[in-house]
Amino acid sequence: QVQLVESGGGLVQPGGSLRLSCAASGSIFNINFMGWYRQAPGKERELVARIISDGSTNYADSVKGRFTISRDNAKNTVDLQMNSLKPEDTAVYYCNCNARPPYHSKYYAYWGRGTQVTVSS
Repeated sequence: QVQLVESGGGLVQPGGSLRLSCAASGSIFNINFMGWYRQAPGKERELVARIISDGSTNYADSVKGRFTISRDNAKNTVDLQMNSLKPEDTAVYYCNCNARPPYHSKYYAYWGRGTQVTVSS
């Protein structure tokens, strides 16, 4: 089993910054991608940013130029630096990874419990 633990959420004013961190632990042989999703009240969960093991990234259009995802492959951690935050960024942010346990041939999706980000004055 793989566990993901997020940290770094909170309340911030519009225009402010927050940094989210996520650490994966447990039975991990390999992680091919890690990322962040978010879900606002009454809306579906959406991809915010994702980073593959080779370092390539992709971002939702709504966060391009404001958010930066980074990853430490050796530590199985992923961070999301969020700048110029807007009220519409308010949501629960979930860490996600696609990992292969030892002695398995398949990759499985794992999720953290989520951390609340609120952007408000």
